Amino acid sequence: MRTDLLARLATHTQQRDQAGLRRRLHTVTRADGMWVERDGRRLLSFCSNDYLGLAQHPVLVDALKRAADTDGVGSGSAHLICGHRSAHAALEEALAEWTGRERALLFSTGYMANLGVMQALLQRDDVCVQDKLNHACLLDGAQLAGAELKRYPHGDIEAASRQLTARPDAGALLATDGVFSMDGDIAPLRELAVLCHHENATLMVDDAHGLGVLGARGEGSVTDAGLSARDVPVLMATLGKALGCSGAFVAGSAELIDGLVQSARTYIYTTAMPPALATATLAAVRLAQSEGWRREKLGTLIARFRAGASQLGLPLMPSPTAIQPLLLGDTAAALTASEALEREGFLVTAIRPPTVPQGKARLRITLSASHEEGDVDRLLDALSRLPTARPV
Repeated sequence: MRTDLLARLATHTQQRDQAGLRRRLHTVTRADGMWVERDGRRLLSFCSNDYLGLAQHPVLVDALKRAADTDGVGSGSAHLICGHRSAHAALEEALAEWTGRERALLFSTGYMANLGVMQALLQRDDVCVQDKLNHACLLDGAQLAGAELKRYPHGDIEAASRQLTARPDAGALLATDGVFSMDGDIAPLRELAVLCHHENATLMVDDAHGLGVLGARGEGSVTDAGLSARDVPVLMATLGKALGCSGAFVAGSAELIDGLVQSARTYIYTTAMPPALATATLAAVRLAQSEGWRREKLGTLIARFRAGASQLGLPLMPSPTAIQPLLLGDTAAALTASEALEREGFLVTAIRPPTVPQGKARLRITLSASHEEGDVDRLLDALSRLPTARPV
């Protein structure tokens, strides 16, 4: 008898529910900086990726409104038909200059950017070597491209080297997150660049959580590591985290971007982002570059939180970034902790398998330049009263 696909999916959902892993949507009815209203309650959010506090900045809002008055809402077409507007071109030029690349190319989302890059670069006889903790879209991109996917233990340069040398004649792409989204630590980019140079492999960095936050002008983890476009020829970053907008881009040589325009299906066959959004994003880029105090304040808040968590003996993972994971191990413990914090007025999401490995459930606490020192202190006080927040 043929399998009923909908019934099979329903069974899978039921199994996730029984294991405490069911994902649920909660609607935010209002947002005011880091404060949100959800399910009738006003909560202070510590789970947003709005690291620089730009998502509701009046300069961005005004830029969006003004551009919408002129350009309307939707772009109406894919970039290659008639959807590519002057706002898109201006944003691409600014992103290329900011990251020190010849050119940049806009994509609708980071997921689509990574899928498009890998589908364009990789073939079935190639090998794609990746950190085990890479974002899901990097893993999916390699698999959909049909290349052999080889994953090395997190941050293990020697293991990455062994995987590359095992296929000496294959075309090779080594892809890594710049800042790992669930652990908050930074990839050993310098060592990976040396390895790729030695093995004649192409290095790609997904800097979704580094752009805007790391580097003297927010250029990201690659520049912060002292690396150039030659060291990291393929750079992807998103526009919906530190920049507070939406979308993504790939930056690199003119040759790379020309190739993506010809071959990246997720670029070719997708409607271009709204031009008004591109205008707002350009405003966000300018603010991120010029207002270094936002990064400085964020750094101060990170240091304050880590110092307080250390004094309390909380099981905080070693992260120097705005992503501060509190490792609780057990799924039920993570859910209980999240619910207890919500009762005290904080929104901190529990992260569970399969997003993280089994036994590694956690609270993924994220800090923003929109937080104040008093907010951090109140969160630490609430965490100190959680019975589940003990070393695992």
